[in-house]
Amino acid sequence: MATAPRPRTSTREPEELGRRLAAWLDGRLPGAKVVNTTVPGSNGMSSETLLFDIEHPDAPVRACALRLAADPAAYTVFPTYDMPRQHRVMSLVAEYTDLPVPRVLWLEEDPAPLGAPFFVMARAEGRVPPDVMPYTYEGNWLHSATDAERAELQEASISLLARLHDRFPAKEAEFLLPAGEGSPLRRHVDAQRAYYEWVVSGLARSPLLERAFDRLEELWPADEGDPVLNWGDARIGNVIYDGFRPAAILDWEMAAYAPREVDLGWTVYLHCFFQDLTVSFGQPGLPDFLRREDLERRYAELTGHTPRDMEFHTLYAALRHGIVMLRVAYRQAYFGEVEVPADPDGLILHHASLSGMVQGTYW
Repeated sequence: MATAPRPRTSTREPEELGRRLAAWLDGRLPGAKVVNTTVPGSNGMSSETLLFDIEHPDAPVRACALRLAADPAAYTVFPTYDMPRQHRVMSLVAEYTDLPVPRVLWLEEDPAPLGAPFFVMARAEGRVPPDVMPYTYEGNWLHSATDAERAELQEASISLLARLHDRFPAKEAEFLLPAGEGSPLRRHVDAQRAYYEWVVSGLARSPLLERAFDRLEELWPADEGDPVLNWGDARIGNVIYDGFRPAAILDWEMAAYAPREVDLGWTVYLHCFFQDLTVSFGQPGLPDFLRREDLERRYAELTGHTPRDMEFHTLYAALRHGIVMLRVAYRQAYFGEVEVPADPDGLILHHASLSGMVQGTYW
């Protein structure tokens, strides 16, 4: 079964990273040892993760995870990787909310030690709904769970989003607002347009993605709503669960200052992406799990805010996902892993559902 394309080719050697990390850590905790260094089998779509333990009597924690900005020489998925920004967001979320964000430790902005900026955080233990093969596909712990267990996980997960949006003071997130003019939503979309232009610079453009941008303008909300802190990559695949309860929320590199529905639309669509993919390969998936109507209803009950213009926001999520997928596919072509077809829209795995959203037939 094919799944979403992911970066495979790496220009970094884990053992070399471990040696350089040990030298860097010795400058902060003299005599500390870095042991049990591993790279997760399902690493991030962009930034890289390194897991390791610290042996030292004064270590703030023993089990650690390191988030390293993508190698700038490796055809990166995103144009910039702002590690101080991620570190700041996670620190603020821990300060202002009760959400289980990992404790952030050291931030290193100098690229010299490991080749790019990075930060170190405490490592949480638990399990994550898999992307490959996706959790909607048979043979993983979430698919094998009971309906009641999945309902428990769904309730706990939508509660994360509701609590983040309600409890985090919006003013503290204003630093995430992109440069430019207009409302937070307008600037968010303009930033995605700029990202798309970067992706296709010197390469074939995507007629489907450009039609999706045009359709967004036609569906633009009359009332955009007040901006809040958005997690950004708001989906269960970025949560570590202890049983069926969240133990840690990961991946804040897409955090934004935007309307609530930007986050909620991403949550809704990313599950639809995996569910649609699974059905297309002849399996039922999880049709009663993370349904749009259930998530919208429960979010409204928890926050008092009824989600609106969700046709716009789910289309926007699918469009944003499509841009990322196109960049990842062009990266694969750069490393000789795939060939670019005559129609670049074929590189977007969910082009059929995105086309349905553009035409207004998906929902």
